[in-house]
Amino acid sequence: MTSLPNDPFLAAARGKPATHTPVWFMRQAGRSLPEYKALRGEGSILDAIKKPELAAEFTLQPVRRHNVDAAVLYSDIVVPAHAVGFGIDVAPGTGPVAPSPLRSRNDLARLRPLHHEDVHYVTDTVLALVKELKVPLLAFAGAPFTVASYLIEGRPSRTYQNTKRLMREDEVLWHDVMEHLAQHSVEFISAQLSAGAEAFQLFDSWAGALSRNDYDKYVKPHTTSVFSQLAERHPAVAGIHYGIGCDHLLESMNSVGNAIIGLDWRTSIRNARTRLGADTVVQGNLDPALVLAGSSIALSGAEAVLADNAGHAGHIFNLGHGVQPDTDPSVLTDIVAYVHEKTTK
Repeated sequence: MTSLPNDPFLAAARGKPATHTPVWFMRQAGRSLPEYKALRGEGSILDAIKKPELAAEFTLQPVRRHNVDAAVLYSDIVVPAHAVGFGIDVAPGTGPVAPSPLRSRNDLARLRPLHHEDVHYVTDTVLALVKELKVPLLAFAGAPFTVASYLIEGRPSRTYQNTKRLMREDEVLWHDVMEHLAQHSVEFISAQLSAGAEAFQLFDSWAGALSRNDYDKYVKPHTTSVFSQLAERHPAVAGIHYGIGCDHLLESMNSVGNAIIGLDWRTSIRNARTRLGADTVVQGNLDPALVLAGSSIALSGAEAVLADNAGHAGHIFNLGHGVQPDTDPSVLTDIVAYVHEKTTK
């Protein structure tokens, strides 16, 4: 476990100069790695997450292979809802699936509060990892809106029609659902941090499906609650706030707390700092499609990202979305080496 004050990831997360720009990749642990496929076996990812030794190994694999500057816990955003018995699983090739979606107040009874002991297997994994890691471990959770969309739709959606309908048909129930899920986010991340994780990311992956007015009214208060509660419990810990297609929400997402802003590839780093402030710490934002195109194109894209950042200390290099399953792992290794070489002081 690292707690060194000059650790590159932790320094950049505070906007402080680092020995080099730190790199990690969303979804770096998992499907793109042959060593993962060799061990994973059949069944739901939720079953693998419940095996601390296996989950720790999956977390460590990309650190060993790619020399990334942070590990991200091998887990899933629906673990809390699954752990409290809501009735949700992750179907291979589909994603989170809830056979009985949340559509009425009666369904809210299945979404009881999360307690640390509900996810003891996750904290056991964290405890094992911090004994081995030489880089920081990132905790994570799904943000209330994104998790709600899975529970309400019952599966991944392009329209979020049931979610948006519930917002308007029953605002009281909507906010109750979001309060329950905010409690899940806080407890899940706090459990990981208490076990030794050193930073966290809150994934509001699908918030970009909302207008800014809807985000501000139906989502922002609850995301703000997550960040404020975590700041009270873990005041020295950096948090990253990430969503896809959220350029129109950038100012609102930035106002929920003192968070690092995760950018997808659609928003330039320079533009984000123009809008949010010159000292804004950002994460991102290489287009994952460029990684699929091979090392030469990917490294040109990485060069452009570094140029866009213009040497600002507050930059964590990442993709603008997660690693795709058919990614060539050697390209990711090349990107890490390139960013390290180009930014080493």
